[in-house]
Amino acid sequence: MGEMSFGLGLVLLLVLCAEFVNGWTDAPNAIATVVSTRVLTPGKAVVMASLLNFLGAWSGTAVAATIGKGIVEMRAINLVTVGAAMVGIIVWSTLAWKFGLPTSESHALVAGLAGAGLATAGPSVLLWIGWKKVLIGLAFSTFFGFGGGLAIMLVIVWLFRNRSRSRVRRTFGRLQLLSAAFMAFSHGSNDGQKFIGIFALALVLGGILPEFAVPWEVILICSVVMGIGTSIGGWRIIRTIGLRMVKLEPHGGFSAETAAACCIELASRLGIPLSTTHTISTAIMGVGASKRISAVRWGIVRDVVAAWILTFPICGAIAWVVAKLIALLM
Repeated sequence: MGEMSFGLGLVLLLVLCAEFVNGWTDAPNAIATVVSTRVLTPGKAVVMASLLNFLGAWSGTAVAATIGKGIVEMRAINLVTVGAAMVGIIVWSTLAWKFGLPTSESHALVAGLAGAGLATAGPSVLLWIGWKKVLIGLAFSTFFGFGGGLAIMLVIVWLFRNRSRSRVRRTFGRLQLLSAAFMAFSHGSNDGQKFIGIFALALVLGGILPEFAVPWEVILICSVVMGIGTSIGGWRIIRTIGLRMVKLEPHGGFSAETAAACCIELASRLGIPLSTTHTISTAIMGVGASKRISAVRWGIVRDVVAAWILTFPICGAIAWVVAKLIALLM
């Protein structure tokens, strides 16, 4: 066991700042639909999301292990690598938030680690075992999100085809409380775990932990910080995802949340890091497409997809530059 150094303390602070940004800009995606359908007020939805995100972060460590040990070779990097990656996440996610664009902290995290790792140790630092899971996560969130939202919505429409609209709205107004809670929990079980893994990685690189492990204190600190970030809220992101992309009724919100949460939970149990933003967005698109393709506001979708695509090169580039600058200064 080593002692806490100034450098390690600074890097851990950056990890917590990135976790805060995760709760601030990414966690609102988990409650965007329940707010947009007016089943819950923004205040009540944020309280629920903060609590369920916190609980979800305690539900396993498979994703934390993938991020902490599987993306870059631990023995080839240092604290500068981790710190530079966190700077990339914080800068890009905050900039995108200013424009109300939902970014994926998952994509930002792996891109930042890759960029900083390349600057620190070169191409050999990247590990295929972890990147394979990242690619699987992209497929999960795209196809299972869209397909799940579409399928659940079609089943609900068929089952309730002879019921009045008001009755359907009342029924799914209640059910959406459950699906929104499930969605918030799943966000904590996957996204919350990613920064827990990075925090533990920093402790290993700083000599505090002899080998990679996830102490309960790390889970507690990171989950509390993410919960605080969520409680401060991200109305700009909620507006983009829940109000502007597709006009949702409670049964549509239920379909999107259930599809996305099931997809995320399956990935979490398999140790696959995926994007909550990506998953709920594609699920909402699937719900909209169940009515007609034109029900989806594709102009908004274009902006959201552009933010996803730009996340990889921009976060990677920022982290690479920061790591190189720190190396020069040192």
